[in-house]
Amino acid sequence: MTLSVIIVAWRVRDKLRANLAALIKSRVNFDWEVFVVDNNSGDGTAAMVAQEFPQVKLMVNQSNLGFAKANNQAWREAQGDFVLLLNPDMKVFPDTLQHLVDWLKANPQAWVAGGRLLDEAGRPITSVRRFPTLADQLAIVLKLPHLFPRVLNKYLWRDFDYNQSAKVDSVRGSFFAVRRSTWEAIGYLDEQFFVWFEEVDYCRRVAAAGGEIWYTPIVSAIDYVGQSFGQITTRTSQSYFRDSMLKYWRKWQPASAWLLQLAWILTWPFIWLLGKKRRLDKRPIS
Repeated sequence: MTLSVIIVAWRVRDKLRANLAALIKSRVNFDWEVFVVDNNSGDGTAAMVAQEFPQVKLMVNQSNLGFAKANNQAWREAQGDFVLLLNPDMKVFPDTLQHLVDWLKANPQAWVAGGRLLDEAGRPITSVRRFPTLADQLAIVLKLPHLFPRVLNKYLWRDFDYNQSAKVDSVRGSFFAVRRSTWEAIGYLDEQFFVWFEEVDYCRRVAAAGGEIWYTPIVSAIDYVGQSFGQITTRTSQSYFRDSMLKYWRKWQPASAWLLQLAWILTWPFIWLLGKKRRLDKRPIS
């Protein structure tokens, strides 16, 4: 088996249907498999997959286990030489998977790889970031980018050239390709992260082990961004985000974690009030 595609779904039945339909139309010259892990969507997602895509390997959870744990469920069963973690609200092109496998085979230095992600209008989505620092994460918690947008230019790698393949710090988890030798060396996603920071943590583990993370524009896909998160409140989303951020810092820079904890304490009343007025329409910056 050359490639295993893993999709974790939560309440995005229609987008998942389109995603799977596009995957099935892929033009490839290798053996591959697709897993869908349904995190107790409750919207008929599992039934839709079973009825309309019988070739897909379906796993159904009785509760929402989060992104990392659900991906790992399928990942441990994956037979591919490469694994692609693919968000349910994505849509590949007919040649996406073939280009991905060809590129990975030609670039063994890439332990993890991401591709060019496009919005519905075909415009590039920023998907490459530097590893977080205490300064930029404090800025995020304190909502400083609303007043000073340029404060995150370095972290978000605003001047990154998305037309060139390059070694990077981390790539977006919505399209996250990993070779078998990578997970044999460092394992799977850290399941302490329910959602957010799991891909950043994984890339940092790769870097710590001497591996490289790469971006390539040779591989592209459409990313509808945050369809599941559009269904939860701001307070809930920010709670997930805060929890994962603090776990990341306690793991990698525990001496600085207390500052972020204090910053969250100071800003949480504002988030609570904001959550009463509107629902989340996009993912927070992480």
